[in-house]
Amino acid sequence: MAKFNDSSPEGRSVRVLRVGEQVRHVLSELLMCGEVHDELLTATHIAITEVRMTPDLRNATVYVKPLLGKDEDAILKALRTNTAFFQREVASRVRTKYAAKLKFVADDSFDEASRVEELLNDPKVARDLGGED
Repeated sequence: MAKFNDSSPEGRSVRVLRVGEQVRHVLSELLMCGEVHDELLTATHIAITEVRMTPDLRNATVYVKPLLGKDEDAILKALRTNTAFFQREVASRVRTKYAAKLKFVADDSFDEASRVEELLNDPKVARDLGGED
């Protein structure tokens, strides 16, 4: 039987991607509507950038980024404190055989993109990319 590469979206099944998107929408809705009973989470705008599900749909890694990048550690702590609430709500709204266990982590892709852009704008790199001899 062929093994699938889960590190890229191309390697994951459509079902896994679809359930991940459903979980992302549920979590975004919970945070946007202020259904969480946590002052920090209701007062802060938080983007759920991606949800990666395991192939068995039992575990989900939720990538979050507070808008404007403020208080990221405090927000992650609040999300992790309220994990049971989020898992219960996701289980009731997304119909799967098992309730997925959620793991909240910071999304560093925006920081990485900024770092790459800074490198590309470096005069030494620009000189090399310009094709000058």
